[in-house]
Amino acid sequence: MSSLAAAQAPRQAIAIDRVIAVVNDEAITQYELRDRLATVERQLRQRGTPLPARAVMEKQLLDRLIVERVQIQFAKEVGLRIPDTELDAALRRIAESNRLSLANFRSTLEKDGIDWQRFREDIRNEMTIARLREREVEARIVISDGEIDNYLANPVQTNKAALVTLGHIIVRVPEQADPAKLAQLRARAEDAQARIKSGQDFGQVAASFSEAPDALSGGMIEPRPLDRLPTLYAEAAAKLQPGEVSGILRSPAGFHIIKLVERRGGSAVGATIGQTRARHILIKVNELVSSDEAQRKMIGLKERLDNNADFAELARLYSNDLSAAKGGDLGWLYQGDTVPEFEKAMDALRIGEISKPVQSTFGWHLIQVLERKNAEAGGERKRLLARQALRERKSDEAYEDWLRQMRDRAYVEYRLEER
Repeated sequence: MSSLAAAQAPRQAIAIDRVIAVVNDEAITQYELRDRLATVERQLRQRGTPLPARAVMEKQLLDRLIVERVQIQFAKEVGLRIPDTELDAALRRIAESNRLSLANFRSTLEKDGIDWQRFREDIRNEMTIARLREREVEARIVISDGEIDNYLANPVQTNKAALVTLGHIIVRVPEQADPAKLAQLRARAEDAQARIKSGQDFGQVAASFSEAPDALSGGMIEPRPLDRLPTLYAEAAAKLQPGEVSGILRSPAGFHIIKLVERRGGSAVGATIGQTRARHILIKVNELVSSDEAQRKMIGLKERLDNNADFAELARLYSNDLSAAKGGDLGWLYQGDTVPEFEKAMDALRIGEISKPVQSTFGWHLIQVLERKNAEAGGERKRLLARQALRERKSDEAYEDWLRQMRDRAYVEYRLEER
């Protein structure tokens, strides 16, 4: 009888999943948040960044998921989608950067408890958002000749080419915020600043308070010339010493706090700038040649070069680039003339040294640096570098403003606190 009574007694309900937010007509679930939380906690531990309180991380991650969902929805509206072929190529590049085949990369992720199909869609979403930013924001940035003239005529601007690494925190302000809301958000920024001044780790405070996309990576901005930062950041960073933190800065997007992590010298627009003369061998990846096959060919060519084969001769025989007829010689290159992966590998080489196989969007390269020199930039080159600096500076500001507008226009209903 007791067994029968136990069988008939109502069982306690166990929540498997639930809706924690609604964005326009789509739901974000508890499972999605838990999955993202586990990934971020693992990344923070690997970097040695102290973990914020779990409730704080949940709120931060939910806000990030909402902003991502708004952008993905807009991408669908305008017909922007990353095809499977392009996604698969990106996944192969990620696997190869970790020195794994795609199959081994997948099994490694699954051993870590990461669902492969969800990982694929996360990468697709990242690529979609990047493409959306290019199309909706960066393609619409206009740099006038007058702006270039003013930039080049201002020695304060042209001397701001030092390479800096910054940490930053953004507390976003809605477009139609009333005085009470403004005061509330400023108090949040002041709280973040007070915690930093009291000695709390900047990355932990960023993860707890910042609403920037990079908040949970400690708010770090990759090293960038000072003159290519948003004007607000560049002017504040110019007054800081490494390790110092700014006051609270105000922009149309919200309240900002920056930390100067590192400063290294750089060449100014209008001064002498570095040039590198290099040659390369390129094996392109296409429908007939897979990335793995191209890499194997490159490893074989590198072994021959290590055994004193002639670089120019191998370039003429095997390179898929127009430079093959010239023995792979690319001539003198300025910064920015090549894709980032190529430039980073080239800059790390000594004169005469040959790189390991390097992957870029074009395929696989072997690179050799022949000479380096400093040269006075010509008039057109100065204007081109000024245009690039102004475009990069405007890009982050324009994207933040666009994101704020998209978020403000979306219907969002929070249900995270419902239990």
